[in-house]
Amino acid sequence: MDLTSDAGPLGAELDDAVRVDAGRVDAAPVDADRLRRLLGGPELHWLVDRARRRLEREQPLTGPVALSAPTAAQRVAAERLLGRSPGGGRSLTVRLDEVDAILRRSGISPDGFAAAVAVLTGPVVPLGPTRQAEDRAWQAAYAPLDALAQEIPALAAWAARIRDDGLVRRLAGNPAAARALLGQAATALRALPADPPVSLPAFAARTLGGAHALDDGAPLATVVLGGIRALTGFPEGTGAEWRREGWASAGLLRDELSSTVLTLNLRGTRALDWMADAGEPSVLTLRQLIRLPPVPSAPAVRICENPAVLAAAADVHGPHAAPLVCLQGQPSAAALSLLRHLHEGGAALLYHGDFDWGGLRIASALLRRVPWRPWRYMAADYRAAAALAGPEGLPLAGRQAEAPWDPALAQALLELGVRVEEETVLDALLADLA
Repeated sequence: MDLTSDAGPLGAELDDAVRVDAGRVDAAPVDADRLRRLLGGPELHWLVDRARRRLEREQPLTGPVALSAPTAAQRVAAERLLGRSPGGGRSLTVRLDEVDAILRRSGISPDGFAAAVAVLTGPVVPLGPTRQAEDRAWQAAYAPLDALAQEIPALAAWAARIRDDGLVRRLAGNPAAARALLGQAATALRALPADPPVSLPAFAARTLGGAHALDDGAPLATVVLGGIRALTGFPEGTGAEWRREGWASAGLLRDELSSTVLTLNLRGTRALDWMADAGEPSVLTLRQLIRLPPVPSAPAVRICENPAVLAAAADVHGPHAAPLVCLQGQPSAAALSLLRHLHEGGAALLYHGDFDWGGLRIASALLRRVPWRPWRYMAADYRAAAALAGPEGLPLAGRQAEAPWDPALAQALLELGVRVEEETVLDALLADLA
């Protein structure tokens, strides 16, 4: 709003009005200088803004408008405009038709308040027709999404949701960009899931014309990944590993070689069978797990957090050790892909980790993705391990976490305040792995 202030006494403005020929027929132009002195100050911005909003809605400039909790300067400005006190209540009330009459009588704006608003703030465009045209444009922008939902019923609920939640409007900004965005998203989703799996950049280059079209942070990647979740049932989540796993659920491999998981004595492929016969650990990449996952061959698979447990099992038991998967900290996309495949193949998953807040968070994160049962990882196990650690036990530190599989475990950690790493209970774990 282009408003400036050089306010003078209202009396001077009305003296000028005496010199206006009240009987003239032709409308005189607005006296912009006098208008800005009278209405252009920041103290009356609120009044001009209220009038403009009424004009945009094609409402008459009549009746009162009120400003709650006005400042002293706003009260003085209104008094100078009206030539009287606007009242001493908690709010400031001005009648728009009274302002219109003042502007006409004074000759500042012979056509009244509406003409004055246009001079102060620019041409007023009624919002009704504008909004109707914009609504029609947005309806047309969703046409690619509507067509996709008809072709692939599994996407219908997702399509309705992103229309309602305003995601596309936020990502695209305008109807033309939204239509282009949804057109590309529909093209990508029609080609999924990819079988056989393919790298994400290669898929983007082939399908969308650019290897970086589905890079993290790109609006198109946000929309397509949401559609993938609807197609595959992939759970909600956040973070780089979650996105990597989400793409992989539709056969799109992002950085498929850097995500790995450490295993011992899994079988089901020629390479794994050979390593299991030798009792040696294997490192599996996400690429291998997507393209050639192992066939579950044991009724249960144990999971540990630290590589030292897996290395000790290989040293002590070799090819006779029970199948074991090591997370090496937070579960990677490769680990999650492997464990989900084992679970779906009927293998029971048994988990053990460090007895500390970080260990509980890792276990909880895994439990949200893949069902498992505790393996010596309950409150009673912790108390026994803490007693074993004795006075040399490490003090518990960090932010508290929960243990959904056994709430008493978190309470026990709070009570004893001792951190117990897996290496402390290694003998018991190795006995179970024999």
